[in-house]
Amino acid sequence: MLEKEKKLAAEVNGNKYIKWIVLFYLLLFCTATIFAQVKDRQKQVWTPDNGNGTFTNPLMWGDWPDPDIIRVGDDFFFISTSMHYVPGSPIAKSKDLVNWEMAGYAVPRYDEDPRFDMKGGTLYLNGSWANTLRYHNGKFYVGFDTQHAGGGTGHFSMCVADDVKGPWKRTIFPERLYDPGLFFDDDGKAYVAHGKGTIYITPLADDALSVAGKPVKVIEKEPVEGSHMYKINGKYYIFSPAAGIGSQMCFRSDHVYGPYEKKVVMHDTRNTPYGVHQGGLVQLKNGDWWCLIMDDRGPIGRTTRLEPVTWVDGWPMIGMKNDKGEWVGVDTFKKPDVGGTCPIIVPPTADEFNSPKLGLQWQWNHNPDPEKWSLTEHKGYMRLKAGKANNLAGARNTLTQRVQGPYSNGIVEMHVSGMKDGDIAGFGIFQFPYAFVSVQQKGTKREIVMVNNDTTITTLNFSGTTVWFKANVTHVGFKASFAYSTDGKNYHPIGNELKMGLGLDWTANRFALFNYSTNETGAGGYADFNWLHFSAINHSKEKNN
Repeated sequence: MLEKEKKLAAEVNGNKYIKWIVLFYLLLFCTATIFAQVKDRQKQVWTPDNGNGTFTNPLMWGDWPDPDIIRVGDDFFFISTSMHYVPGSPIAKSKDLVNWEMAGYAVPRYDEDPRFDMKGGTLYLNGSWANTLRYHNGKFYVGFDTQHAGGGTGHFSMCVADDVKGPWKRTIFPERLYDPGLFFDDDGKAYVAHGKGTIYITPLADDALSVAGKPVKVIEKEPVEGSHMYKINGKYYIFSPAAGIGSQMCFRSDHVYGPYEKKVVMHDTRNTPYGVHQGGLVQLKNGDWWCLIMDDRGPIGRTTRLEPVTWVDGWPMIGMKNDKGEWVGVDTFKKPDVGGTCPIIVPPTADEFNSPKLGLQWQWNHNPDPEKWSLTEHKGYMRLKAGKANNLAGARNTLTQRVQGPYSNGIVEMHVSGMKDGDIAGFGIFQFPYAFVSVQQKGTKREIVMVNNDTTITTLNFSGTTVWFKANVTHVGFKASFAYSTDGKNYHPIGNELKMGLGLDWTANRFALFNYSTNETGAGGYADFNWLHFSAINHSKEKNN
């Protein structure tokens, strides 16, 4: 019996050993699969990192306008304008200035006017304009101008947090400080450079949460705006774009209130009629300087560019000098020396809706109605409940994210069994004009309908409960096309092309999920979105699979 027991024990131990081997290789396989999926997802969107120590502009080929940038320790942060989209004031984070990921938002919602809730009207193009970002005494500061909210004059806001992830505390000033640039001097005193054409410097209180004095005029009769302010080697610099002509100006003085001398530090209109515009300066730990600046690419968005900075006679010259003696942007260039190699990272796009929290890539078209959307009622789905609206422009809880260049392709799977009479739910490209492909319910009958600029283009009978919609965007001619599928495999073109425009000035086109009700009672149903898949592959010409 003893020999049998020893043999049995050996077999058991052997099985345990095999079990652990199987578990180890299973874990290894899962890890490799996850990394492969991440790598594949990175391939699906534009990345500036060439993987060989160089990068190619733009950094993010989407709408990230009016960048301001800082370094805190080993981390870089930049903030962008978002206007009416909620949450507002998006902040991205990087270790090498090339690979960026989302860090958070400074403004969770706007409470100063009911029209941000689409009550009594809308406030498209309001919200946060030309954000400024600074770090001082262990706190992050975000300032921005709000256009025309509350009656036409606008106001300035300052948001403060210990961490970019929040929570943020927002203070609204009675004053308006247009296109602000927050600046903390060596003695801790705070100022804001602001204005258009005429640039002012306004002193702030010690906590930077109120105005402490009258604005001082420091620059006059110059076509500049979007100022950012610095103190470098004992001199004050105001970094401002020349509006609409692709030139970046720099003003320099020995005193905070001037007088200031000027110089054109960059002139580049190669990529667009507008050229480069409005950026910020940042210094690496090794002493090198770089510039993050935007490049207007029309309906695709105002993209970000990374440019080297060369100091010449005390002036920060941006980009590289061409054979005409002009300083122009670089296309492909050596990555900044941050003392190490960083992995390729891209901001999120695709979403399986498996998290109870909304992904950072998403923004609503106004303040959302929390009662009309859920990520938990149907686990693994984004549920959008229909509210009353006459068209998509008036529909609250339209969920959006940036389109990207040079091509981008979005696909959604939508379940429609919860829709009610008068509901219109679907997927499209949002701006003015907009276009979309949708399911519309009339009584118990459903139809697949393509709409372009509020005009019905194509109507098809539909009797199913699940449908797949696709939208393709190209920077060539700024066109978007649409397709649908009833089996998730074979896609069919539908409707006509959208000629993407900029009816909402200064905001680019976006992918959009929506559900609204045209029923006079407003008693709408719901639509469930299972996922959104995103790629940067040109699918502008659909073929049946």
